[in-house]
Amino acid sequence: QVQLIESGGGLVQTGDSLRLSCVFSGGTFSHYFMGWFRQAPGKERTFVAVISWGADSTALADPVKGRFTISRDNAKKSVYLEMSNLKPEDSAIYYCAASPKVGLPRTESQYTYWGKGIQVTVSS
Repeated sequence: QVQLIESGGGLVQTGDSLRLSCVFSGGTFSHYFMGWFRQAPGKERTFVAVISWGADSTALADPVKGRFTISRDNAKKSVYLEMSNLKPEDSAIYYCAASPKVGLPRTESQYTYWGKGIQVTVSS
């Protein structure tokens, strides 16, 4: 059974940086596209970033382009979300997810496995 565990969240100030990590277990990591989603209070969960099996392709949501970077280390079975120049509107619970789909999936329904999420709060 695939499990995903996020770490690295916390409380930061506007303009700060933060790195989220997600460790994958229970399956073949390199078979999955890995994504990050986030959900702010009272809002729907939205796509943030996705990375391909071999890390040769990525996609980012428009609100985070130029500030966030997604990467992965297949040897460590881990995916990362580097967040810089954080803004209060980035505050949310961030979820790591795994998808067997190709083509840089951006919708929740394309992802099979999900982590429990981790809180990121950006104070103004």
